[in-house]
This record gives sequence, C-alpha cells and structure tokens, in this order.
Amino acid sequence: MLSYASGVSELPLLGETIGANLERTVARFGDREALVDVAAGSRWTYAELDADVNRLARGLLARGIGKGDRVGIWAPNCAEWVITQYATAKIGAILVNVNPAYRTHELRYVIEQSGLRLLISAVSFKTSDYRAMISSVGFRDVVFIGTPGFSELFLDGDGPDMSELAFDDPINIQYTSGTTGFPKGATLSHHNILNNGYFVGELINYTEHDRVCLPVPLYHCFGMVMGNLAATSHGACIVLPAPGFDPEATLAAVASERITSLYGVPTMFIAELGLPGFAGYDLSTLRTGIMAGSPCPVEVMKRVVAEMNMSEVAICYGMTETSPVSTMTRPDDTLARRTETVGRVMPHLESKVVDPDTGRPVPHGEPGELCTRGYSVMLGYWNQPDATAEAIDGARWMHTGDLATMDDEGYVNIVGRIKDLVIRGGENVYPREVEEFLYTHPDIADVQVIGVPDVKYGEELMAWVVMRPGTTPLTADDVRAFCAGKLTHYKVPRYVHVVDGFPMTVTGKVRKVEMREKSVGILGLQDAAAVRNA
Repeated sequence: MLSYASGVSELPLLGETIGANLERTVARFGDREALVDVAAGSRWTYAELDADVNRLARGLLARGIGKGDRVGIWAPNCAEWVITQYATAKIGAILVNVNPAYRTHELRYVIEQSGLRLLISAVSFKTSDYRAMISSVGFRDVVFIGTPGFSELFLDGDGPDMSELAFDDPINIQYTSGTTGFPKGATLSHHNILNNGYFVGELINYTEHDRVCLPVPLYHCFGMVMGNLAATSHGACIVLPAPGFDPEATLAAVASERITSLYGVPTMFIAELGLPGFAGYDLSTLRTGIMAGSPCPVEVMKRVVAEMNMSEVAICYGMTETSPVSTMTRPDDTLARRTETVGRVMPHLESKVVDPDTGRPVPHGEPGELCTRGYSVMLGYWNQPDATAEAIDGARWMHTGDLATMDDEGYVNIVGRIKDLVIRGGENVYPREVEEFLYTHPDIADVQVIGVPDVKYGEELMAWVVMRPGTTPLTADDVRAFCAGKLTHYKVPRYVHVVDGFPMTVTGKVRKVEMREKSVGILGLQDAAAVRNA
C-alpha cells in the first residue's frame, strides 16, 4: 500500500466569508461571552464583539481602506488584535500579520513587500519600542492601539456591505519565519482559514459552551485560525490570558475563567508543568486543547493528559502555507496514537508521503516528504510566483519539506525536516527519534538533537540538553551509558551541550540552523573532549 490518504467528511466545507460566518454565530449566540482579555479586564458578548467589529470596519472604510488593501497589525495578544482581524475581513481588506519580535530591518521589508496601506500597532511591548521603530523606517500611515487615534477609528452605524466579497478572496498575509533570507508572505483566503479553523473545532468537539485559552501568539495561524476562528465558528469564548506567554498567567486564567480548552507549543506546556505551584491551580474544567507548533515530546504529552486533566488533547500538524492544519489526532484515538503520531489527514484534505527525488508515493512505513492538497493550500506567496512554483507543484500539492511516515491506517509520524536529516557514515539518523528516547531520561527536561560536521563520518550527533531543576548536568559519558543497549550505536550523540534553553522563534519553533552555527563555533573553539563533557 502506498502512503496516500484523503479525509472524508459528512460535513460540507463552509462556502462563506469570515464576516458572514461571524454574523451567523452572533445571530445564534449573541448573549454568550465571546472574548475575554484578562490583562485588560475587558469582556465582550458576541453581540458586543460584532458591534465593535462593525464600528472599526466603518472607520477603516472612512479612512479609504477597501477590498484588497493591505492593513498591518503589529501587536502582542490583545482584544484589539481580534477586533481588527474580523473588521478587516468584513471589508475585504487583507490583514498583514507582523511578528511582534521584528525589528526595523524586517519591518521595512514587510511594509514594502506587502504594499501596506495602514499599520495598526501597539506603542510598545517588553523591550520593543514600536513607535520608535516605525518612525525610523519612515512609515506614516499608522494608528497606535490605546491612543485617541485608535479610538477615533471606531464609527457608529450599520455593518459594512459584504455583498461584493467572495470566499476565495485573499484575506490574510502571514510571513513565514524564513531560516535563510527574507520571509515569504503566505497569502490565505477566507475559504482557507475559516474552514481550517472550523474543522479544527469540529474535531475537538467545540460547542458554545467551550472556553478557549490562547497563550499562543495571535499573529500566527495557531492563534488567529486554530484559536479565534475555531472558537467563533462554534460560538465558543476566546480567552487571552496575557499579552505574551506567561505560564503563571496562563494557569491562573484557566482556573479563574473555567477554561475547557488550552493551546500551546510543547515548551509552553513544559513551562506550565514546571511551575513550583503547579499543583495549586484548579485545572478541573479542562478537557481538551491543542499541542502543536513543533514536535511534541511523548513524555510531555503524557503528563499533559495525566496532570492537566486534558484527556482529549489533540496533536495538530501543519504549516502556515496550509492554513495551517493538515493532520490531527481525534479524541477517540488511543493515547499511543495521540503521543506517537500527528494523527490522520483533516476532512476534505489529501496527504501523501513521497520520495523527495522521484516525487512518487512511498510504501506505508517508509520515510519521505509529506505533501498536502486541498482547500487549505495557500493562494501563493505574495508577489513571489517563482517561490510559489517551488512550493506548490502543478497538481496543487504543497511540498512541506518535512520527513514523515504513514502507517496502514493513515496515521502520520513526522520524523524530521529534510534539511535536519543527519547522515552519519552513510546511515540516516532522524533527530526526532533520538530526542524522544532522551526525553525518557529522568533528569532531562528538554532536548534537541542536531548534526554537526565530522571529518570521519561526515556528520556526528550533538544533543543540546536542558536539565530538570536540582539535577547534575549530564556529560556525554552519562548519555552514552543511558543509551547503551537501547539505541543503535550510530544514533547515540557524540557531543552533549547543557543549556538553559534553545534559540526559538516567537511561535516556539526551535531554530536548529542557529544551533548548528553555534555548535560549530563551540567545536572550533574547544577540543573534542571538552565539548563532550560540556
């Protein structure tokens, strides 16, 4: 059997715009709570949220913003972010998500590459002085959240006329992290992201009674699609615990807001589980949630299920270019399925695993590149047709760059990135497999495995390790002893580097390229024995 699967569903795709879908929810659940900004102490019912969305939409129209115009938002998590998302959707403007961690070089690129008409921005966040950075790049069409200028954008009146909008219109540009060169702007439609959010919500059984806590950034698909759109398409409530990730604020919000669903990347759950007062938080209302954004360690997943009351937690896999979720576990999957795979293909989508060299599907169980096709595949990279053609082939398959296997029942396991594959002495080593094993060490809190150059074998394995509090740093000899008789010799890391944390993107993805660069420097500056015992 070849590695191909299609997602069947009795539910049809939603053939409507985001604005129309929101209005349907408001008509059904107008009096129910829709949005809570815990840090600001603000709350909205669906009727109140829709009224503010319409007021901002009218203000944008009065400012000359219309269908197809690009409106940027540069801010941490806040209610204004959510309101802006739906207001731009209602007038057909294209929301450009600006990474809160960007600096002037990246900001200028996004402004120019997207052809931004207007930027809605926070004044500052943490060490980022957004006002100063915007001034330094010379962009003048900006409105700052929390100032009179932003308040003046809200105009009373009827909602905007959405009759000229089509669900295949572009509605969002999200710039991928880009490990080399400038990021590319994945351009997504109403149809792309509304349906993806809707089916994510369906697969974890959302109803109007759910309360969804989002410590993940709204600027990324995890927040604005899997979070906001999954919630609003089902009448559930969005709860923003803090402007940026704070494990204490997150668990406090879960307890005080009676949260039923909690999202996070693995490092967020690790931080929450590691809080000194973790046992004191009332997590009894939790039943589900999503762990995604990077490979989910099996041991962490098991603790989330057992200690956080999240018996129905799901693993999601995807990428910005696919709106984002392509595969997902289901609540009735066994714990093994929900800890050892990224689930099965989503409804109305197709997945296949192909030989990267030939493009042909590989047999079940064999590794290859994972590809996705269907409604979720982006329209393309904004104004970059060549880059689009490299990512999406002539049959509309999105090539993910991820190495995966598919079993006989269609469950997918991500074994690494094509670029992360380590070839040691002719043997293929998938870092994910080694990482999963090392997570079982009682003293290891987190671990990442990379390949570093080696004269004899071409590449050798190096493990970056975060220790549990109160434990003694491991040496390479310690790790070798732990692996002895359990891992094939060529999968045992030669080098061990104990660190406090890993270089990360703001969405929680580990920057292995940066880790390799630093490791090469470490190896070049120290002798091998010193590195092995670092």
